[in-house]
Parts: sequence; structure tokens; C-alpha cells
Amino acid sequence: MSMHPFRVAPPSALDRAGFVARYGGVYEHSPWIAERAHDGGLGAEADHAEGLSAALRAVVEAAGRERQLALLRAHPDLAGRLAVAGALTAESTSEQAGAGLDRCTAEEFARFQSLNDRYTGTFGFPFIMAVKGYDRRAILGQFETRVGNDPETEFRTALDQVHRIALLRLIAIAEEA
Repeated sequence: MSMHPFRVAPPSALDRAGFVARYGGVYEHSPWIAERAHDGGLGAEADHAEGLSAALRAVVEAAGRERQLALLRAHPDLAGRLAVAGALTAESTSEQAGAGLDRCTAEEFARFQSLNDRYTGTFGFPFIMAVKGYDRRAILGQFETRVGNDPETEFRTALDQVHRIALLRLIAIAEEA
């Protein structure tokens, strides 16, 4: 994988407030992750998306199950009621639109609602998928497969997807002029 250096405001050069302002939203509604990463010290390896991703991921992995569950629960449903109400973060809105989730047919929307309800009822957190590169049909296929996972497998899968979303967001920040 090629590295994506941050051309503007390298993370290791930022004070805590500046770092959290710039990277606190990389993990959905969870600025505590950026705060802890900064408090732990960031070297030059954090000045590219992949290195910063590893530092943030380590914070999440060390945070314990309760904080991890809270992080999963901070995510919106895919093609869910918040999206319809226009209440998603800018990042989530863009990611879901990029996958065409803002253009669901009535039938697809109903299927997403049904799967969202079943999934959340089973696992206690929303279905999370890094949707970049997928279309609605592929996302529904993943959804239908994963709703049948055992709870431990799905918890790990969801957390890995959260890390992937964060990496993709960091790459997008790094590519900003």
C-alpha cells in the first residue's frame, strides 16, 4: 500500500486542540480516540494516513469492550432514518451517497429498514460497513450475510469496518490540498 502523507498540518506538528479539531471526527462522534492518541505522543510515523490510522486503531483496541461498543453505537444505520432526516455527519452523508444509498428505491429502503431492525436487535449496535467501492446491491448482500454471524464474529467485523472507515477518511484528509 502506498503511503498518503498529510500535506497540510502534519499530525505530529499539531497541539492537542488542533489535532482533535482536525482528526477528532475520523471515528464517528468519538473525539476521545484522537485525544488519547495525541496524549500518547505522535511521532513522524503519524504524518501519513496509514501511520495515524495505526495509532488511532491502537487506542480503540486498548479501550476495552465498553468503549468499543459505545463507538459502534455512535454510527448511523445505513440508509436509515437519520439519513432520510438529513441528520448524518457530513462524512457519513458523503460516504452513503457515494454508494448510492441516498437513491434507494422504496423496496430497497424497506429492505434496509428490515435488516437494520433485525441486525440491531440481534447485536445491539448498527450494521457498519465501509461502503466505498460498493453499490447498494453489494451492500445489501453483505448485510444479509453478516446478520447471520455469531455475536463475537460480528463485533470484530464491525470494529474492523470502523477502522477501515477511519483509514479512508484519513486518506481523504491527506489528499486535501
